Amino acid sequence: MTQQHPPARQGRPAGGSARGAVEVVLPGVVAADGLEVRRRPLDPPGRGQALVRMEATGVSFAEQQMRRGKYFDQPPFPFVPGYDLVGTVEEAGPGVDPALVGGRVAALTKTGGWASRVLLAAADLVPVPEGVDAADAEAVVVNGVTAYRMLHRLARVRAGDTVVVLGANGGVGTVLVRLARHAGVRVIGTSSARHTEAVRALGALALDRADPGLHARIRDLAPDGVRAVFDHVGGPGIVDSFRHVARGGTLVSYGTASTRDLPGDPRVPVLALFARLLLWNALPNGRGAHFFNLWAGHRRTGRYRELLAKDLGAVLGLLAEGVVTPRVAARIPLSEAGAAMELAESGGVVGKVVLVPDEEE
Repeated sequence: MTQQHPPARQGRPAGGSARGAVEVVLPGVVAADGLEVRRRPLDPPGRGQALVRMEATGVSFAEQQMRRGKYFDQPPFPFVPGYDLVGTVEEAGPGVDPALVGGRVAALTKTGGWASRVLLAAADLVPVPEGVDAADAEAVVVNGVTAYRMLHRLARVRAGDTVVVLGANGGVGTVLVRLARHAGVRVIGTSSARHTEAVRALGALALDRADPGLHARIRDLAPDGVRAVFDHVGGPGIVDSFRHVARGGTLVSYGTASTRDLPGDPRVPVLALFARLLLWNALPNGRGAHFFNLWAGHRRTGRYRELLAKDLGAVLGLLAEGVVTPRVAARIPLSEAGAAMELAESGGVVGKVVLVPDEEE
């Protein structure tokens, strides 16, 4: 969808943003059609801030958990969800290089991204290479930096290794497969039967996750174990994932999808998972077991921002070169975020569902 926008303004206008922002609000634990759309005025950017006009923002598993009140450290209701976004800088606040205005950027927001315009710390913005489609870039922001860090900073894969990627048809899974294959890594990817062909097309050895003999098939393909297993599912199946890890390898857990719809305190399954991983990691078995947290460390420190810019910049560079080929499952107007949420939760998509501005925006 081609969006028409007014030209960006330089600096900080005395009257602030003339249009305000349209945003999607999560009012509480609601069905997908219970999301609320509202318009609100925006203040001009403050010191160190930039006003970014959203061009693409994603529907990730985090928002699915937040809708159920199940995300581990989500803010109190009501709030605006939106884990990441890609957009163009419209205004720069005091202390911000005015050369940023007019540039396309990506940002990790955790919340707040589901809005037509967002005020962000300029230090958190990462340039997007010229010529890259906004939705394509959005598909590899949180998914790409998550996959990149799990592969290269945590599992430290090398050419010739074999890894297992659960949910290889998903937003993170598809990027994991692409990045691993680019690094010369052999990938065994699981998905539902209807997505095995798509996973195979990504370059993975595709297996049906519902196959009763799944784990025997993995052992046949990697009899000596694998360098890493990337598991977003959690739950009892995490035990099988750990069994596939070879000595010197690691289990990388990065979610608890299997517990998304369970009643009760959302912290309980997460804490149970942490306890199990800590125990395994402490045992003298020569294998690691870790939970990946994108927000670990001090998010607002210079070191965190430096590493984020480096890693996300590397992923966006591979996207521009055509090494990473994003899977955008659908582009849906922001005002139809409820329908986008339903689609993302359906299990019937390959890649990421992306929200884009409505035509009038």
